Amino acid sequence: MNKIGDTLVGMDPAVVMIHGPSKLLIDTYHWHQPGVGVVASYSPNEQDVKDHFGVFRGVDMIEAFAQASSGSCSAFAQCVKMGIDFDELRRTFIPLFLNIGQVNFHNFLKVGDVMVSVGQIKFYKFRQMVCEGRIYKVSKEFDLTAYFKDYTKEQFLAYELSNEFVQVAELFEITGKAVKK
Repeated sequence: MNKIGDTLVGMDPAVVMIHGPSKLLIDTYHWHQPGVGVVASYSPNEQDVKDHFGVFRGVDMIEAFAQASSGSCSAFAQCVKMGIDFDELRRTFIPLFLNIGQVNFHNFLKVGDVMVSVGQIKFYKFRQMVCEGRIYKVSKEFDLTAYFKDYTKEQFLAYELSNEFVQVAELFEITGKAVKK
């Protein structure tokens, strides 16, 4: 049984998401407020950049952002709403990636970088969630857990971050939905 807490922070992304180990693109949830959004991180590995010039592909960044935002937040909300755990959610629903509105890339990621997804929930109804947000990168030495420990909703909504966060992308209308099996 994978009990649901008050937030995703401290939860193992492998418990929350059904993506197999080679397709799970979340390492840690750093900040989460239900109904508002999430901050999560992922560090690209050698397999992620294989045959792509050592660069983490844009399509993989979009997938990582979608998993962290609409995927994880929707799974959490659905479990809370139905009073079930993530195992039961997996047995009942399949997550689908429905839509990408617009993505603007400003930078890139490579092995050794830490990708930070800041995903804001814009819509949630009937197991469908739309998120927007930004992807940043920070050095692997940056302590994200300490940084986001006392982060507020107001800071989150304003994308208030230190200068150590380098913007990589802006994402709009990232939409996912859970459909019954």
